[in-house]
Amino acid sequence: MISYKDIDPRTKAFIFELDDVLYPQKDYWYQVYYLFAGFLEYTEMLDAQVLVKLMVQTYDQEGPNAVFDRVQQRFKLDEKYRFNFEHLKTAAQLPLKLLLFEDMLTLLQEIVVDRKKIFIVTNGNPQQQLNKIKQTDWQGLEKYLVCYFADEVAPKPEPDIIHLLLTDHHLERRDLVMIGTNETDQLCAEACGISYLKV
Repeated sequence: MISYKDIDPRTKAFIFELDDVLYPQKDYWYQVYYLFAGFLEYTEMLDAQVLVKLMVQTYDQEGPNAVFDRVQQRFKLDEKYRFNFEHLKTAAQLPLKLLLFEDMLTLLQEIVVDRKKIFIVTNGNPQQQLNKIKQTDWQGLEKYLVCYFADEVAPKPEPDIIHLLLTDHHLERRDLVMIGTNETDQLCAEACGISYLKV
């Protein structure tokens, strides 16, 4: 857990990845699976509970890219449903708001109180990432966030998006701290010559 008081007070801005850094990514996927299962129950008369269980199990064991294929194999689903699934993945209206990790919420609030800048620099489909951001309960912090979608330039660990951010906001590398959870973010921070903190 990162404590704000332990971070160099000279830091002017913080860069966060979104998934599994600010909120648990599975909270998004599980709700997508719930919605897709409900759709299949209505169109194909399949058991939604069985579908959700299979999708969650596949996600946990093989990751999100394997989910549709497993459902298709198990239930002999028509390929046409892949379109519906892909659409839901990027544009789902979730039943529940996505909740920030408690310690990340506290950290973001402390950064705002100290009048420092907050950037979200996220990899992945920009439409999907924006959909997640819109459906997160930011508890009033959303007006302090500036978001960059790395895939619109070059996905991290390529440093291009950070260079763009530095230019846009007239910041120096020493002003920044990147906060992430995986090797991609760490390599990106190293490539840019900025500090990195792992959560």
